[in-house]
Amino acid sequence: MARTRNRLIAGNWKMNGNDAALAEWIGAVGGAAVPDGCETVLCPPSVYLKPAAALAGGGPLRIGAQDCHAEASGAHTGDLSAEMIAEAGATHVIVGHSERRADHGESDAAVAAKASAGHRAGLTVIICIGESEAERDGGETLAVLAGQLAGSVPEGASADNTVIAYEPIWAIGTGRTPTLDEIAEAHAHIRATMAGAVGNGDDFRILYGGSMKPGNAGEILAIGDVDGGLIGGASLKAADFLAILDTCR
Repeated sequence: MARTRNRLIAGNWKMNGNDAALAEWIGAVGGAAVPDGCETVLCPPSVYLKPAAALAGGGPLRIGAQDCHAEASGAHTGDLSAEMIAEAGATHVIVGHSERRADHGESDAAVAAKASAGHRAGLTVIICIGESEAERDGGETLAVLAGQLAGSVPEGASADNTVIAYEPIWAIGTGRTPTLDEIAEAHAHIRATMAGAVGNGDDFRILYGGSMKPGNAGEILAIGDVDGGLIGGASLKAADFLAILDTCR
């Protein structure tokens, strides 16, 4: 079957970057030709959302946040609402990244609440799921992914407002990646699970994350159920991000 879903290549800078790096990166990527059927998003630290949106200038590069709070406002020191993120010029938000789940104890229910908040603010929400090394070694991967989807994807999620990112925890930032067959199995399982939950699983975009880089992006993105990448370390250099994007041609 021919691919009908637009690919999405998203860079997650995590807690990295500065004003100079942001200007240089967007100067290189923002003006680059984007392959047909492909979209690009940069998710810098929240302090850079507004300047990033200004630098992107309404071009094809979109800006996303790395997290949001479930509430629209309130006594939540240090947090940002989805509405604030949208007002800053962002169009996307990541929720449920494994580093948030581990470092901040975020449950599936908390992730679902944040995803709902993103939808409320009109953002496209990238919901992250993934298994630990122990779960992978124990043969629990597919069950873990199904459980995370059931708990993290809120009512009202659709292919228009939600993207799923599969990030095996043991592969994030380690240089290790699952085999192509393992990635294909996980993505097919996610798609089937989404189809059972919302009825149009074929329409959802499913990204792969976890040590994707220029050297392996082409073969990973060639997998039928892989609709793009959520790129960590390799997104910090514009040349690497562009090399990954070029594999979408």
